[in-house]
Amino acid sequence: MLREQTKEITIGDVKIGGSNPVAIQSMTNTKTEDVSATVAQILKLEAAGCEIIRCAVPTMEAAEALKEIKKQIHIPLVADIHFDYRLAVAAIENGADKIRINPGNIGSEDRVKAVVDKAKEYGVPIRVGVNSGSLEKHLLEKYGGVTAEGIVESALDKVHMIEKMGYDNLVVSIKSSDVLMCVKAHELIAKECPYPLHVGITESGTVYSGNVKSSVGLGIILYEGIGNTIRVSLTGDPAEEIRTAKLILKTLGLRKGGIEVVSCPTCGRTKIDLIGLANQVEKMVADIPLDIKVAVMGCVVNGPGEAKEADIGIAGGIGEGLLIKKGEIIKKVKENELLETLRQELLNWKE
Repeated sequence: MLREQTKEITIGDVKIGGSNPVAIQSMTNTKTEDVSATVAQILKLEAAGCEIIRCAVPTMEAAEALKEIKKQIHIPLVADIHFDYRLAVAAIENGADKIRINPGNIGSEDRVKAVVDKAKEYGVPIRVGVNSGSLEKHLLEKYGGVTAEGIVESALDKVHMIEKMGYDNLVVSIKSSDVLMCVKAHELIAKECPYPLHVGITESGTVYSGNVKSSVGLGIILYEGIGNTIRVSLTGDPAEEIRTAKLILKTLGLRKGGIEVVSCPTCGRTKIDLIGLANQVEKMVADIPLDIKVAVMGCVVNGPGEAKEADIGIAGGIGEGLLIKKGEIIKKVKENELLETLRQELLNWKE
């Protein structure tokens, strides 16, 4: 199913699927049992733009901590469960807005049914998650190893199991660290699955390599009209995941709002610290609520022309720089005044 054709699912006060915008998720890396640390991280992620947050629930203490965590945050809380069905039941009872399980590692169908029955009682959606690393032995043998087809078959088997138990309040997630395999798997499952898809490239790596792999994979999948909620999985500060997710969605035209910074790659004509200036501008504009494009150019030769598509920009020269609006030079200022001049223009912005 294309994005807008999927079933609509409600997670806390956030709706995904159907005509709803693609939602941004992340996952805490604190010990969930440590309520204060977990809440502090979630509040930071909320401020960055996270719309749904997931916490690992490896112990009963973690499941019980969800009740207090939920009181102090403002976005839906998802409990991530592996192996022990009792943790899923407890998480639901303690206020989880959604649970993530892989029915394949929960155990017998009776145990899966206990989770499904509790989810049905509380009206809590279940995210059926399958990773390439958890593919069942018979599917590995059938397909000769880990393949996109095997991942899809595994996920649909779990979905059908839960449907037979009388529940269809579902979100589906199929992930792989192999970008092209992940893309193919999503193309295949989108033809057969009416439920919202949570999309991500699992175990994608550090901030550098993970951003590249996630941008390529998510970019292809989302551009094809597939995916209703995303997570950029990085080995690093979860706030970086939100930053990247927002930029991916904005680049694809799936989000609006926030200042877009464009900057030239520098060359032999550059007479200022353009790299430092561009980074300062990007940091400065992060909290300014404008939907415009800002250009940071390295020289006064091509700066005005290259900045024409931007709403406003600056271009540096030798000890001085230009302020440019819609390709027109507005004023010349000293180099050390460029950043502040731009900031004042943005704070007093008028169309």
